[in-house]
Amino acid sequence: MSAVHSPISADGAANRECSRRVRRPRQLVIAGRVLARAASALLIPMIGTGTETRAGRRTVGSSSTLTLLYAARAARGFADGFAAIILPVYLIELAFTPFQVGFIATAALLGTAVMTLGVGYLASRHDLRKLLLVSALLMIATGVAFASVASGKVALLPLIAVVAFAGTANPSSGDIGIFVPLEHAMLARDVTDSGRTRVFARYSLVGGLSTAAGALGATVPNLLVATGAGRIAALQAMFYLYGVLGLVALALYRRLPQAQNRTADEQYPQPPLGPSRGIVYRLAALFSLDAFAGGFAVQSLVALWLFERFDMSLGAASVFFFWSNMLAAFSYPVAARLSKRCGLVNTMVFTHIPSSVCLIVAAFLPDLTAVLVLLLIRAALSQMDVPTRTSYVMAVVTPAERPAAASVTAVPRSLASSISPTIAGALLSTAFSGLPLVFCGALKIVYDISLLLSFRQLKPPEERNESQA
Repeated sequence: MSAVHSPISADGAANRECSRRVRRPRQLVIAGRVLARAASALLIPMIGTGTETRAGRRTVGSSSTLTLLYAARAARGFADGFAAIILPVYLIELAFTPFQVGFIATAALLGTAVMTLGVGYLASRHDLRKLLLVSALLMIATGVAFASVASGKVALLPLIAVVAFAGTANPSSGDIGIFVPLEHAMLARDVTDSGRTRVFARYSLVGGLSTAAGALGATVPNLLVATGAGRIAALQAMFYLYGVLGLVALALYRRLPQAQNRTADEQYPQPPLGPSRGIVYRLAALFSLDAFAGGFAVQSLVALWLFERFDMSLGAASVFFFWSNMLAAFSYPVAARLSKRCGLVNTMVFTHIPSSVCLIVAAFLPDLTAVLVLLLIRAALSQMDVPTRTSYVMAVVTPAERPAAASVTAVPRSLASSISPTIAGALLSTAFSGLPLVFCGALKIVYDISLLLSFRQLKPPEERNESQA
């Protein structure tokens, strides 16, 4: 593989000074609160809250809680959208190799898994709101740490790996991390069986749209360089923005109601997993295979593959990933509709397999346009399992088990996906750099077939009720 080239524009002076540290925290707090209120005001007229029945009456959950969770998901999604793209660029500027980029992605996913497991078990005994506040503080610290880790010199690999492990940085741009079991449990707490998938589809839609906007925002470093800023300083400014968006999430979580994740008649803390333990462990094993496969083609590594194989610019990659994430976002409500006709498991499987085939074919094509078309088709199909998978997990466990179930199914995913990026980074340096994409697609097809064979008979309550009627 050829030497690593930075895709960021080289216009302007090549100084590598750090961007200025935040000098006015009070102004940042005020800005965070303003952005939080604006997010709440703008999102809900666009997507609704998921609390209305067909007759227009509010019967599903708390509208204010859903509004705040949707808005917080938007802030996190925007941050993840640009962070997943600029992270490999930032590391390239700091003279890291593709293998080292994969290693840092592995550290980030491994740390995510460890913390998600802890949060999932704590959630069954503690206030979800407080745990979300702590998670938002960690997001703020992650942005500041990444921006501060280099001071004009090549940063040490162990130092950045520690920041990636302990922080909330998400190289995949998907919704993984310590926020996931907490927000999922709050969303599912009061919704009815018939409205559950719709609520999660809207939650995923918000995340997808905001991630797409964040991907487009990854062009900002080029604009800053054009005005005379240093390349590293421009990228560091984006990580400071990541921290500010964590502040927005903090302001939104503060407005959530203080409520335990237990019903009023539960007098003692319940074990994290009870009667549904076997089901959850089987799902976790299959989801781990899916995540291990996905780790070969996380967005940061796909971006690096496009940079290296086709000499794609950062601006072009940003626009591409914007449309890719947009297609993924609008696939979520489509998935919710499909699941009503075909069932949750069938929707997961039969939208996933064609997307994996597109990925495998893209790995062999020499033409950039054809590759991008196939990757866009994949984006429109591959994420339809996100709201359906989440809804299915919440449906087949008892309400008291939901936080732990969300954690136990998410943690193995993070652990499994943390292994493959390092392998993929090494494979990117081979003569056939598309090999990680082939591995990803082939393993995902194996997962889809296994899921169908294992769980097609275990239906969620709404599907059982329809079959009995």
